[in-house]
Amino acid sequence: MKRILSIITATALFGFLIYAVTFQKKEIPVQKPGEVISTAAYARYFGAVPPVDKGVAYAFVIYFPSRKEPGKVVPFPFFTFDEGSIKKVAVERLLVGMDTGSYQGDFLNAPAGSRIVGLQEAQGTTTLTLSKEFGTTSDASKFVKAFDQTLRQFKGVSAVGVRIDGNAAPLPVQSSESDILQPGPPRLLGVTAMKDKGVKEVEEVDAFFDRPVDVKELKLMAHDGQQYEGDLYHSAFDMAGVLKPRNRSQFTERMPIKVRWKVVDKLGRQAEGNDVVSLEVKVH
Repeated sequence: MKRILSIITATALFGFLIYAVTFQKKEIPVQKPGEVISTAAYARYFGAVPPVDKGVAYAFVIYFPSRKEPGKVVPFPFFTFDEGSIKKVAVERLLVGMDTGSYQGDFLNAPAGSRIVGLQEAQGTTTLTLSKEFGTTSDASKFVKAFDQTLRQFKGVSAVGVRIDGNAAPLPVQSSESDILQPGPPRLLGVTAMKDKGVKEVEEVDAFFDRPVDVKELKLMAHDGQQYEGDLYHSAFDMAGVLKPRNRSQFTERMPIKVRWKVVDKLGRQAEGNDVVSLEVKVH
């Protein structure tokens, strides 16, 4: 069973059903498989798109400014079903940052309160206007590189302008392919248990990764090394291994979970680990 989960976008990732056209005789309509359309940047850094059960999804890249290698940006894969708002979603997510899981401390954070004031397009140029809070950062030039690389991957965007609300002069935009760091091996982001509102026991336990992966091995274990039993699945977009536990009452907020994992991404980059993480419980 696949669930449509969103870990790194604010857009709800629920598609719609598309049915095949039937001919003269009466038949039960057949549900067409879903489709994922990717930008060239996504294909370059993350390979073939993963499958989706239904609807039309869009795969793209957000470039986060590196703290460890100043002036460089790091690509991350993201997905949405809303093509119309894809640029806004990308910039908003970039402003939120990627200070999570094994990536804590790896990237620069935008000043608190930074937000989009405007996003205009004219004759191939996309102009991004940010709130005054963004103007307080000394790392503006590093973020501008991230905005430029992120927005120029989209169809019809040949140039990017960045302004701060209330300032007449635009920020200088200077970025190139040499500013982009190649993604390293896949990483485990964390483990989250999902449950329905008003229900005490969790429904599933998800081990999230930073990109679509093929899970070669995934074991979730208690502190004594005892493996939790249940059925294992892939999530939507192959971003997580999903355990449907047989004993749902075992899982509580902040309990330590031992994770033994081995995965490979769509470009053949392999990684494995034995990690102990704190379980996060979310209600959906």
